Amino acid sequence: MLTQRSRYGLRAMLLLAREPKDHHPVPMSRIATEASVPRKFLEIILTELKAANLVVSTRGKQGGFALARPAHLISLGDIIRVIEGPLALVPCVSRTAYKKCKDCRDEEKCEIRRAMMIVRDDTARILDGTSLAAAVSEDKEAA
Repeated sequence: MLTQRSRYGLRAMLLLAREPKDHHPVPMSRIATEASVPRKFLEIILTELKAANLVVSTRGKQGGFALARPAHLISLGDIIRVIEGPLALVPCVSRTAYKKCKDCRDEEKCEIRRAMMIVRDDTARILDGTSLAAAVSEDKEAA
C-alpha cells in the first residue's frame, strides 16, 4: 500500500512537473497549499528528494523548489524509492536491500518468494516506466 508520505511526495513532484520549463522556483508554501501537503511533512520530503538529486532549491525572496532534471527523466519509481525504500514487498526479493527472510526454509523452492518476484518486477516496470511528464500528460487528458 502506498503510504501517505509517498502520496505527499508524488503530489509535490507532480505539481513541480506541471510548472512551465522557464518558471521561477516554486515556494514551499505554494507547494504545501496546492498539493495539500502539511508543511512539516513537506519540508522533510523535499529535503530527501533534494539529497537524491530529484529537486533543487533556491534560497531567498524568489526562492523555492524545482525539478533537478526534466520531468520525462524522473519516474514515479525514483520518487517512491527515495521516500519508502525498496519496492519489494518482502526483503528476499529486493534488488537494493536483499535480506533472507528469517522463517524461510528454502529460498529456491519458496512459492511466496516466486510470487513476490513477479509482483516486484511488474511494480517496478510500471512505476519506473511512468515519468512525471507522462503522469502529468495523462492528468491533462483525463480532465
